[in-house]
Amino acid sequence: MKLHTTESLFNVPQGMYLLSHSVGCLPKNAEQTLTQRYLNPWQQQGGDAWPKWLGIIDDFCAELGKIIGADGKDICPQSNVSSGLTKYLQALPLNPSKNVILMHASAFPSMGFVAQALTQAGYEFELIVEQHSPRDLQQWRSQISDRTAAVLITHVHSNTGVLSPVAEISALAHAKQAKVIVDVAQSIGVVPVDVVAWQADCVLGSCVKWLCGGPGAGFMWLEPSQIEALKPLDVGWFSHANPFEFDIEHFVYAYNAKRFWGGTPSIAPFATALGSLQQINQIGVAQIAKHNRQLRQKVYQAAEPLLLSQHDLEQQGGTLCLDFKPAAMQAFVEDLTSFGAYYDRRSSILRLSLHIYNTAQQATQLVDCLRKLRL
Repeated sequence: MKLHTTESLFNVPQGMYLLSHSVGCLPKNAEQTLTQRYLNPWQQQGGDAWPKWLGIIDDFCAELGKIIGADGKDICPQSNVSSGLTKYLQALPLNPSKNVILMHASAFPSMGFVAQALTQAGYEFELIVEQHSPRDLQQWRSQISDRTAAVLITHVHSNTGVLSPVAEISALAHAKQAKVIVDVAQSIGVVPVDVVAWQADCVLGSCVKWLCGGPGAGFMWLEPSQIEALKPLDVGWFSHANPFEFDIEHFVYAYNAKRFWGGTPSIAPFATALGSLQQINQIGVAQIAKHNRQLRQKVYQAAEPLLLSQHDLEQQGGTLCLDFKPAAMQAFVEDLTSFGAYYDRRSSILRLSLHIYNTAQQATQLVDCLRKLRL
């Protein structure tokens, strides 16, 4: 697809926006979708808007399915990733001799909080320590055991940008009959996601970052052959095979992933995210990834002499996570602030994300600042 100007597709704040790893910019058609498909029916029909509102969810799941290589019926909306993880783990049959949840220590902390809380239900929590790279297959092999119930794989790690070898870790987990859960929150929309190729059991994510869909539109995908065996505890009338049966003494799980849905669903976040997913699909994740890769490479080459360590961009996601030498960090941050850039720091790491709405001219501006620091 030919790229349009930033102004024609997204609402981007003034300055240079480099925070897509935190919150992606709002596509203009997302505003239209929210108004046309959620607000207008509410104004015009009140409670009779529900059939149209539920159609938003169907379309959301279908659009998301295109991005992850899945059927929309195997996707269930969630409020966020940690909620989805809690529901999934609680739905598994707990075996006291196979009860370990394993993840890397650089996984997003919320995932660890879930695992720690579930020790109350009989799970145990183990971490691969940060001294070992998330890409170290030997370390995964040594820590996945017959006692491992589930392995959480972070596709792209938020503080380092490291891209995990998901398919390879998945194979190691399945060799020990452990479930494979993949967190794609930091990757989806800028790094290709293929749930079938990964042989994942559950994939969790949200639309707030590279998908530009805002907070509140999370999701879970479930391997369809396993859905019938999953019995979520956190249910509501939209987890029912027939939500409108209204028989308090009769509950039957929905026959697809929607059994994880729960009570009266939120609609507005998914109406906004639907427009965003449609925009992302029109552009194409492959095109976004290509654009991001070109700009990242350009900026990284200029930054490399100023860094404490070197990075292989082929082993990282869409965000540049740069550990600048202290003097260079201070000078570069001053430059970023001077031209109104949006960025953030995690400890000694400066994080910069270049999305489809970032231009080659902006990358050149960053390069010019970095080269000046090398003089």
